Amino acid sequence: MTPRELIDVADVPGGPPLRLFRRGGDFMIVLERNELMSTRMHGSEVALGTMACDRLAGRPAAHLLIGGYGMGFTLRAVLGRLGADARVTVVELVPGIIAWARGPRAAVTDGCLDDPRVTVEMGDVAATIGRATATFDAILLDVDNGPDGLTRPANNGLYGNQGLADARKALRPGGVLAVWSASSDPAFARQLQRAGFAVETVRVRARENGKGAMHVIWFATKR
Repeated sequence: MTPRELIDVADVPGGPPLRLFRRGGDFMIVLERNELMSTRMHGSEVALGTMACDRLAGRPAAHLLIGGYGMGFTLRAVLGRLGADARVTVVELVPGIIAWARGPRAAVTDGCLDDPRVTVEMGDVAATIGRATATFDAILLDVDNGPDGLTRPANNGLYGNQGLADARKALRPGGVLAVWSASSDPAFARQLQRAGFAVETVRVRARENGKGAMHVIWFATKR
């Protein structure tokens, strides 16, 4: 088996560092002992982007917010579905993630960060959401392994009552909050409903070929 090679380490504000590994042609981002994402298994990240766009019903000049660039699979999926008049704001907390995308992972990034429809903001996506009022047609969150602050405790606020109220306020009428998770959480689905969303729970495979672990995406539409 090809050994895994450590490429770089990136600091996470308020949390443990992330490590970028390469094995052959594949990349992995690891938090402590948890493999958060890899180029081998990205089907559900793609689905987060394509399914969110499908639920926007062809809105003109759509404005999407993506929380967490990750490996960029969600961003590229969104750009492939949206028209030239769309806007995508990507908020990334960890500078090293963007540095990796433009450096050792540039071939995987495939220029998506330089698309004229894309704006990259460095910072906390919760702060961006909290400042917004009826700004976004969709908010896509993939900053943890689910609705809890795995990467850093401060992320818990995104999934609590205030965080969901902020997300609802930041969405335009009929806008969609999409949250990716590695596993099911019925209590979170109920919390989304109490926060004023119509909730759809979708299960998708980790790999684009329909194999791998089953992941969950909640699509919560502002009522």
